[in-house]
Amino acid sequence: MKAVILAGGLGRRMGRHAGPAPKPMLPLGGRPILEHLVGWARGAGMRDIVICVSHRREAIEGHFGDGSGHGVRIEYAATPKPMETAGQLYSARALLGSTFVCMYGDSVFGHSLRAMVARHAQTRSVLTIATRAHEVRLPYGVITSTRAGRVRSWEEKPAVSAAINIGCYVAEPRLLSLIPPRRASGMDEAARRAISRGMRVTEYRTRGRFVDVGDAASYEDALRAHGGGRAR
Repeated sequence: MKAVILAGGLGRRMGRHAGPAPKPMLPLGGRPILEHLVGWARGAGMRDIVICVSHRREAIEGHFGDGSGHGVRIEYAATPKPMETAGQLYSARALLGSTFVCMYGDSVFGHSLRAMVARHAQTRSVLTIATRAHEVRLPYGVITSTRAGRVRSWEEKPAVSAAINIGCYVAEPRLLSLIPPRRASGMDEAARRAISRGMRVTEYRTRGRFVDVGDAASYEDALRAHGGGRAR
């Protein structure tokens, strides 16, 4: 089974941390984020990895090469410009002939990838989405009322919890046929198309480690969690 890592974004939200290398090459715990992902996939028994590249791709390809130095075999799929998550994945379609894992290149995961793959096979899904519970406390009082406007309750600064997508999937090649070939699109769009066509899309709820490096603030948090303090 192959693992696909989406590493072609621009990293526009990284502020002063943006540099000559793409965001997945930012250091975390003494090595690039992308190295954490390659090692995680290898630890789950995956030796064939596809890295989807675009922006400043030479930094990634120069670091990993063919993957032999990291105990894996690496192939690259490139787009001339960033194409969002599903658009990046589509660029690897010729390399994906069977069930595959897909993950975002700006996060670090810690759940059992083997268990997720097994759940995907058991449910015979076209797409399995890793999620975890996330709680946000609203900064306002929340009012509920009847249709006539009579107030029924007032809850001050309540906590709202939901299952969030953490950017790790197991998918079948037929999902790729739902991705538009010539424009940028996200994985959410592909999932909605699958659902609308009656294909099985499954949630895999996890409590495993999850580090998101979506912007400068979250990168700072990740550095502190890894004992690195603030990036210079």
